[in-house]
Amino acid sequence: MKSLIKKAPYLLFLLVIPLLAKIYELLNSRSHRAVDISTSIDQAIPFLSVFIIPYILWYAYIFCYLIYFCFKDTKVYLKTLILIVVAELICFVIYFFFQTTVPRPTIEGNNIFNHLVLWIYANDRPFNCFPSIHVLTTFVIMLASLHIKNKHLINNVCIHVVGTLIIISTLFVKQHVIFDMIGSMFLVTFLYGIAFELLSFTRKTETAYVKEK
Repeated sequence: MKSLIKKAPYLLFLLVIPLLAKIYELLNSRSHRAVDISTSIDQAIPFLSVFIIPYILWYAYIFCYLIYFCFKDTKVYLKTLILIVVAELICFVIYFFFQTTVPRPTIEGNNIFNHLVLWIYANDRPFNCFPSIHVLTTFVIMLASLHIKNKHLINNVCIHVVGTLIIISTLFVKQHVIFDMIGSMFLVTFLYGIAFELLSFTRKTETAYVKEK
């Protein structure tokens, strides 16, 4: 219990996420020569409104797993949060200078899934799509979770299955295109390699050198 109380203040760092969301909102309010980078493959991907469920679950997914990381391994939590912040700031720079857009389909049919899609469309303009923030943050959580030890099997499966559904949902509800997804995963992989692999490897090498002396 004492350990949990000690770690609780670190949750305050999560306040940076609403701040990032506000910056995104400001950038999304402007339309500046937005480019359509969709391909024939994107056009062949069907619109499936049921995928709006994992798309919306993204909000809970990110917050819940960051909180879980905080209490399970604070170092991994802090690294994950820093990685998200740096990656999103890079995205914001890209959005400012290279704005993209995604063609949205005409929504037909009166069902709950279609209504949810229309709600998302109404609150998120189809600009600033490359790279995808949805894919970026989800992929960060999936990779960072590999460093959390002693996870329950169900929890481990949930992280990757739900994460995968969230990533592909961006394509099926026509919020993003393939290049948005690839760009996010490439950026995350690069930053992850620095934050979780390169720095950790450097510390291990230094420790080994000290021991040899």
